[in-house]
Amino acid sequence: MAQSLGTMFENTCGTYPERVSILYKGSTTSYAELEKAVNAFGNRLKALGVTRGDRVAVMLPNIPEFTVAYFAILKLGAVAVTINVMSTPHELLYLLDDCDARVCITVPSSAKRFEEIRERLPRLEHLVTTDDIPGTLSIAGSLETESPNLEMAEIAGDDPAVMIYTAGLTGKPLGAVLSHRNLSTQSVLLEEVLYGTPDDRGLCLIPLFHSFGATVNMLMVTNLGASVVMLDQFNIEAIFRAIDNQKVTFIAAVPRVFLGMLLFEGADRYTMHSLRFCITGGSAMPPEYIPVFEEKFGVTLLQGYGLTEASPVCSVNRIDGARKPASIGLPIPHIKAQVVNEKGEFLPAGTVGELVIKGPNVMQGYYGNAEATEEVIRDGWLHTGDLARIDGEGFIFLEGLKKRMIITSGFNVYPTEVENVLMMHPAVSGARVTGKADLMRGEIVKALIVKKQGVPVSEKDIMKHCRTYLSSYKSPREVEFVERLD
Repeated sequence: MAQSLGTMFENTCGTYPERVSILYKGSTTSYAELEKAVNAFGNRLKALGVTRGDRVAVMLPNIPEFTVAYFAILKLGAVAVTINVMSTPHELLYLLDDCDARVCITVPSSAKRFEEIRERLPRLEHLVTTDDIPGTLSIAGSLETESPNLEMAEIAGDDPAVMIYTAGLTGKPLGAVLSHRNLSTQSVLLEEVLYGTPDDRGLCLIPLFHSFGATVNMLMVTNLGASVVMLDQFNIEAIFRAIDNQKVTFIAAVPRVFLGMLLFEGADRYTMHSLRFCITGGSAMPPEYIPVFEEKFGVTLLQGYGLTEASPVCSVNRIDGARKPASIGLPIPHIKAQVVNEKGEFLPAGTVGELVIKGPNVMQGYYGNAEATEEVIRDGWLHTGDLARIDGEGFIFLEGLKKRMIITSGFNVYPTEVENVLMMHPAVSGARVTGKADLMRGEIVKALIVKKQGVPVSEKDIMKHCRTYLSSYKSPREVEFVERLD
């Protein structure tokens, strides 16, 4: 196994130069073409002064340029900081300052979000966009002017490769630092656990800035020399059309996608014979819908589990093994899973406690925050904050959350962050944020608000205020005004 993701990328491109790496908008990119683009953009970044250890922020949707930027950064020995494309200027100011980014890569339509915060980010030297716009240096431009050959930096397995921000208990996101070795152990899972081959085609639905999306739809696929199908529009019919037209062999997505497929009335117009399996993760899939999905579409739906701090996959049900209703499956190879009590003592099979994970997938720590790191990694065990039980055969069953958190459409939301924003509103004297059960999203964010006397405010005002400062998935979808917070 290559411990460097850059080496893994070069190996695949050298072995399968003519195979299709990416299908997008009716066109294909071979691995040879992808390597040239990666190297050319790497040379552009190198000319900007990007070197080993530098943080480069990547705020891109699921487009081929994400893959180009990601591997270009890694081949230089720099660190890719993948950022949610929904981030507001308020959120970006914190994220880019906290990670010490020297460069940020985004699409032209998002570049304006940086205008009001650029002067407050003295370490951010360059804003790079995917196309040419005034005042930027583009990916497109680099492909025309830079050399398609790039000498890779000396990279060790323990060198940081990627930083992904995850919600923090204090309300401030924390940057989980994942090494080349962490992610290399994940890149082999399509082949080793799911019997993947270079002929597989994965449908890229989860955002690549999300740890689940990047690992399952980019790293696992690239390691194997397989193909990824990217959609330029996201709706249920487009999913069926892609499966049929592009002969998709697997889908990894959040439960909302598979529930949407179940409810879609036009499914019988499309052929799904190419699908080998589907994986659901990010949040809990209602277990009663899994056999319904499998019967309707004739494809296995496997539930898995992971978290950003574990690169992210920890467990998954197996294609060829026993499966148990509501289980998130067995630990992946080389991973240990236990449940512990409040004292950190291991508990016997069938007992509910906090799920802890140990293995080569566990992050190095939170960037610049040793205290937060020590809270979650103790004696090499990653404390997930999830309550679980493990039966006598090693199957893991989630039983709730130890930490105060909402999971909506696969995204984690810590109520404290939303409450802090709510308290910034001049009409709010008190706020509490909770999760409300929702079939499609798992949960939605609900806000309980105590108004200040004599200050008028409506539900619409509160929602507009939140959308100004928070990504849409964090913003309350329901607001209730109350007399007091019990």
